[in-house]
This record gives sequence, structure tokens and C-alpha cells, in this order.
Amino acid sequence: MCNLYNQTTTQEAMRQLFKGMSMTDRAGNVAAGNVYPDQLAPIIRHDGGALELVKARWGMPSPPSVLKTQRDPGITNVRNLTSPHWRRWLGPAHRCLVPVTAFAEPIKGGSQWFAPTGSQTPMFFAGIEVRGWTSVRKVKDGETTDDLYAFLTCAPNAEVKSVHPKAMPVILTDPRDWETWLSAPIEIASKLQSPLPDGALALVESPAEVS
Repeated sequence: MCNLYNQTTTQEAMRQLFKGMSMTDRAGNVAAGNVYPDQLAPIIRHDGGALELVKARWGMPSPPSVLKTQRDPGITNVRNLTSPHWRRWLGPAHRCLVPVTAFAEPIKGGSQWFAPTGSQTPMFFAGIEVRGWTSVRKVKDGETTDDLYAFLTCAPNAEVKSVHPKAMPVILTDPRDWETWLSAPIEIASKLQSPLPDGALALVESPAEVS
């Protein structure tokens, strides 16, 4: 389960990737670096008939059945799209794209990083988001109201399977797939819940190797 990724795409580069569409940058300063669960990170989401770049907190609301206390640390990865808990957020209005440069899976003694074999390949996780959700993320903070996100997972491709045989994030590299994920009915968009082709990812020691 991916609970660590790296994001180095600049805000200007993100705007250029969507230069044919209206996008407002409301993210403030986006620092490059590693992203861990419950941290703020950039996402691209709907803003009426346009797009907006914002920061949101990684971890969607957990199903109440899995919570043992009032605290909800959030769910970072979503696999079962038939679950009633997730179905409410699968419409286009709640879909987002999460920029990613490399992602990691845990291994003994550390993390194995994965990056695109084409160094200039832009990647996005297929994400879902909810705005203004009130919950207790950390006991010391009490209730907070946050914009939240998570991303889909699927069966792994060959590279990820060699390290993590159960799942990998759903990664979109084709602009046509970005548009489909953001706007198509779920019956069509859900077909994107599939792994990258074998050979599309390289195993690297750290995100620093991604040029």
C-alpha cells in the first residue's frame, strides 16, 4: 500500500500541462518533496466549469465500521469502488488528479521507489476528494475541518509486483486519461483502474534519481 510519494512538478509546469483549460492556482507555495499520510499536498480538482490547483490533506474519511475511537487518521488508498462508503465520491465533481514524480512501497529496512522510465513523463494518481470534512485527525488538535483526498489502487504491474504483490496506485500519464478521469461517467472512468504497462516504471533508490 503506497503511503509515501514524491512530488517535484512546479506549479507553472502543472498549469502548462492543462494550458488548454482554465485553471486557477489557489495552492499558495507548493514545495517539492516527499508526501506522507495526513500531510497537505497539491491536487487538481474541479472549480465549477474550470479546474483549480489547491492543497488538500492526504487521507479520505474512513468507513465508520473500521474506527475504534473518535479519531480518524484517514484512508490513503481506495480499491473497492463498489463500496457504498466510496460510491458517494465517485462522481466527476469529487474526482481529482494528484501530481506525483515517484512513489514508494515499503521493503525491509526502508522503501523501494518507482519512477517512470521516461524521465519527462508527467504522472498523476487518479484521486477522489471531499471538501470541508469535519473530523478528529489528531487528538491534540480536536475537531478540524479539512479538504481531503486519496487515490485509487489496482493490481500491480510487473515492476511493482516484484516488491508489493497486492496493489499499486492507479497512475495516469496520458492527457486523454486525465480528461476522462475528471469528467466521464464512472462506468467509463472506472476502466482506468488498471496498472501501468509492464516496463513503464523503473526501480530507483530515491526520488533524487528522477531527472
